Amino acid sequence: MLPVRIRRWISFIGTASAIVTMIAVPVEYGWVAYQYEADNLAFKARLNAARVSKYIYTHGAMWTFHRVRLAELIELTEAKDVSVNQRIFDQKNKFVLEEGPKPSSPIFMRTASILLNGEPAGRIEVEASAWPLLVNIMWVAGASTLLGLLIFLALRALPIRLLDKTFDTLSKREGELETQNNRFEAAIENIPQGLCMFDRDNHLLVCNGKYAAMYRLGAEMTQPGTPLRTILERRDAAGIHLKDNEDHIERIMARVAAGKPYRHISEFVDGRIISLMYQPMQDGNWLGVHQDITEQRQAEEKISHMAHHDALTGLANRILLREQMNLELNEVKRGASLAALCLDLDYFKQVNDTIGHPIGDALLCAVAKRLNECISDTDFVARLGGDEFAIIQTQVEQPVSAKALAQRLVDAISKPFIVEGHEIVIGTSVGISIAPNDSTDADVLLKCADTALYRAKEQGRNGFSVFETTMDTKMHERRTLEIDLRKALAVGEFELFYQPIMNLEHDTISGFEALLRWNHPTRGMVSPATFIPLAEETGLIVPIGEWVLRQACAEAAKWPDDVKVTVNLSPVQFRNKTLVPMVTSAIANSGIPAARLELEITETIMLQNTDGTLAVLRTLQGLGVHISMDDFGTGYSSLSYLRSFPFDKIKIDQSFVRDLDKGSDAIAIIHAVSGLGKSFGMTTTVEGVETKEQLEQVRSEGCTEGQGYLFSRPQPASEVPRLLLSLGRTKRGTGEAAAIPAVSREIPQSRRMA
Repeated sequence: MLPVRIRRWISFIGTASAIVTMIAVPVEYGWVAYQYEADNLAFKARLNAARVSKYIYTHGAMWTFHRVRLAELIELTEAKDVSVNQRIFDQKNKFVLEEGPKPSSPIFMRTASILLNGEPAGRIEVEASAWPLLVNIMWVAGASTLLGLLIFLALRALPIRLLDKTFDTLSKREGELETQNNRFEAAIENIPQGLCMFDRDNHLLVCNGKYAAMYRLGAEMTQPGTPLRTILERRDAAGIHLKDNEDHIERIMARVAAGKPYRHISEFVDGRIISLMYQPMQDGNWLGVHQDITEQRQAEEKISHMAHHDALTGLANRILLREQMNLELNEVKRGASLAALCLDLDYFKQVNDTIGHPIGDALLCAVAKRLNECISDTDFVARLGGDEFAIIQTQVEQPVSAKALAQRLVDAISKPFIVEGHEIVIGTSVGISIAPNDSTDADVLLKCADTALYRAKEQGRNGFSVFETTMDTKMHERRTLEIDLRKALAVGEFELFYQPIMNLEHDTISGFEALLRWNHPTRGMVSPATFIPLAEETGLIVPIGEWVLRQACAEAAKWPDDVKVTVNLSPVQFRNKTLVPMVTSAIANSGIPAARLELEITETIMLQNTDGTLAVLRTLQGLGVHISMDDFGTGYSSLSYLRSFPFDKIKIDQSFVRDLDKGSDAIAIIHAVSGLGKSFGMTTTVEGVETKEQLEQVRSEGCTEGQGYLFSRPQPASEVPRLLLSLGRTKRGTGEAAAIPAVSREIPQSRRMA
């Protein structure tokens, strides 16, 4: 048993602890609970004040009339069974709204200010009854009494963890509210626009960092209360000037003083473009939104430039050309004059085909540079597409100045170009139309210039032509002819004529050259010189050429086995990838040996994609087909082709035969080519033999074959048997062949068609 003294101490301690517990716990609980409820009430007041502030910021000065919405906002934080009374007063202490039942006495109340941009816009009062708190204190007192007895008996410590948890909950809620406020401030600071708000006296209320950085404003210039004029003056001092800087501060102050919303685009001397939006508010304050749109404007200008300029050369495109022409034509209608020049490059396609498109693109850029060097400051040059360009010439005498410009263009483009190590020689053809003489409509004027361009090409290229009204008629005829040509093959209007090729050693026919004729229903016999170039331009030469090849092989199948048939290949036809299968099919369907077919090509074909051309020629020769080079001697690189490909035959151009009586040069060339063919093991055929004297001369120079009107004109297929019978029995220098009179050429042989 314990000593009495200890017992007393234990009793004292127990009694003291019990008494302290019975008194201190209710008192402490009442104080803590009161603080908790008061803080909770204050928190609700602040939270609802913040929500109302945000609502006022969004909806302006009319917020006091939005009672339903305000009631919804402040009711959001309350449970349905919680009796809290809330009252809202405006800035002038005028009652606005009351929400919730009147609490029973005793009560306690907390108030929070409604702020707008840092300034009071009203207040909110929150009241709650203290009676539940008193009841709780009484219950705690009873419990503490029991607890004191237990402590007295058991000397146990009073648990206070519940209070710790209560304080932790309050601290957590305050932290969440602070985080929310920080996020709101971060959102304002991180928007891409510069924001500023000024009061009715043009003193700064608030601004974000973007606004300060945009105008290089220090911290002292972003403090609330800073006058707008001071900020503008500081901007000027920092070098932030408008391009139109004269009286700009007064202009801005006047716009703000007007109290009306407005937008303005300001261009600064440092190249920036800033969009300004000023929005006045009901309370006299106003909001400014500043957005840097420099990159946006630059992108728009770039897109506009791309839409109106050629991406490769940088010249204006067709769209901008039309706009410029329409502007200039307005001046023409007032008495001025204008010249439209259309030009394209001669032989440009050969550059693409032989050297490649990258070199062709670089050449177009070089051409564009020369065009710019040829024109004056008042002229306008554009690229229409491909190798086509156009120039508008104004403020000069027409058509004299246009002709002079056209000649400068022809001379400039004719000079060699050095492009990535390649020396390229091309030319240009120019067509000219004059306004108002030819038209005052942009489309018609360009069409007239294009028509004149076509005439310039017909006249031999690398020159210019001025539009004449008669050209329209010829262009219409050409289009009509093209329409007729497109249906000629389908309706069977084509026919093959055959001209014999004579073996000069045996005076017998070694073969026939197939020549295309067009029996037009109204025009009669159309010259190949007229429709073959048109067929090549339109691509119709491919199906027409296939028909010629198949028809010629089918006709040759009816001839003696030692008689060949010669078919000319167009450069356009040769570029078609179906050429080899087409030749193979024609031979197979006709049943003739491949060796009886001879294909004639010109030097133009050899200019195109040399490696690919040689591969196709070798494939055809591998089939057994004979390959002949036509018009030999007229090009500048024929000898190199003889070295790169073993032709079976070379044909000496008729121009050398025509010049036999003009001097020894033609004889020397024929002799040299004949000797060259002999050394290479090639047959040498001379074209255009029309007299017995020419025949004897070319025979004496070693030519192995001859062809011309001396022997026969081209004849229909039905006449071939007669020609074989008559010319096949001819002896050298006598017989029917000698009796055939020389006649004038009805078509240039350079326009023959395979």
